Amino acid sequence: MKDNITIGEKYGPAMEITDQAAADAYFEECVQYHLRKEVKPRDEVEAIERANLGYYAGYYDTETRRRVERLFKCVHPIFGSIAENGPPTPEEAFKAGLKAGKQK
Repeated sequence: MKDNITIGEKYGPAMEITDQAAADAYFEECVQYHLRKEVKPRDEVEAIERANLGYYAGYYDTETRRRVERLFKCVHPIFGSIAENGPPTPEEAFKAGLKAGKQK
């Protein structure tokens, strides 16, 4: 990954990955990029990257989110696992947004 990338440039390609070997390799690339930018323990960086991937996948359709969560072993940081909880309803998404806004 080049040094200065956007969130879309970083996580967009992950949304297209369909096999485990490619997902593992791309995850490692994300982790290495993060470690170049910020000095933190690897396990903390991995947790951040998984949360970011899970969050970014939430902007995609249900099947993409399901696949990304499975391949990258991540979940949406607000809505949890789509495999366990299903996609959020519009009401759930609205309430989560209100709650997040009040925490700021």
